[in-house]
Amino acid sequence: MSQIRNTLKKVGINTFFFLLIGMIVLAKFFPSLGTSNGPLPLKEITAVGISVIFFFYGVKLSPQKLKEGLRNWKLHVLIQTTTFLIFPIVILLLYQVFGNDENYFWLGTFYLAALPSTVSSSVVMVSIAKGNLPAAIFNASISSMVGIFITPIWMDVMLPDTAVSFDLTETFIKLSLQVLFPVIIGLFLHSRLISFVNTHAKTLKNFDQGIILLIIFTAFAESFAEKMFEGHSATSIVGLGALMLLLFILMALAMWGLSRVLKFSREDTITVIFCGSKKSLVQGAVMGRVMFPDPVIFGLILLPLMIYHALQLMAGSALAQRLAIGEEKQGVEV
Repeated sequence: MSQIRNTLKKVGINTFFFLLIGMIVLAKFFPSLGTSNGPLPLKEITAVGISVIFFFYGVKLSPQKLKEGLRNWKLHVLIQTTTFLIFPIVILLLYQVFGNDENYFWLGTFYLAALPSTVSSSVVMVSIAKGNLPAAIFNASISSMVGIFITPIWMDVMLPDTAVSFDLTETFIKLSLQVLFPVIIGLFLHSRLISFVNTHAKTLKNFDQGIILLIIFTAFAESFAEKMFEGHSATSIVGLGALMLLLFILMALAMWGLSRVLKFSREDTITVIFCGSKKSLVQGAVMGRVMFPDPVIFGLILLPLMIYHALQLMAGSALAQRLAIGEEKQGVEV
């Protein structure tokens, strides 16, 4: 039991996980604190915080490691294709058959499908399962930067059929100013500031999580204030959770199948499974804050991503642990 608890803690099922739930509860009972007319300038605080997060993310990137990572190109192409092409197409096809333009949960599901892969938990799970760790770090880093451009393009394809307004040019400008430029500046200052980042890693992590919690709180506060969740029963939320779990399992199996077809090694297959099936709550929250200016709708759009995030941590950690045990006892391929 203690081993499982430690594994869950490593991949994010810890205090922060429960604080995320707490932010939704707080928004439910005190929505006025997080609205645009609230007593605190939370919108301005989160805007500045987002830029700071991505500045230090840029500092953490190593130019040398990024160059070295280009060698295993087949692995990288598969992971990025899965993240930004296969994943969205699967949801888009399902949407065409079962979708409902008036149901923002569908839009939120497509949004999570168009997002880049998560960085920290993907790398941790690849490490636990004894996969190709350098490739995981490279792909998670590249995915985060590519997503700044690809995710808005996908949403521009999807949003004209919905009631949500979306200006692709304006979104690119905002994301460039608030996300891309801070990353580039941080990357150029890598050698000068990396020691500072390593020294204050825990403080910076707490800052990142604090900004994400503010984004979650304000998004759900606006939605609750406008009663956007009325008509969505607990059963529908549980059903959404079941679909998100099924989606994770489906994508993980697809990654395994594609890796077998391409005859990847066990280590590379593990990297494909975790980097190709996971989605970033951090980037989903901060990019969504820019792309969906209506905070009332944003809360609904964010819910599928939050559920998927929690489930990918739980299911992914169990899978990583199983793969690690299988390697130690049997020494067989995935």
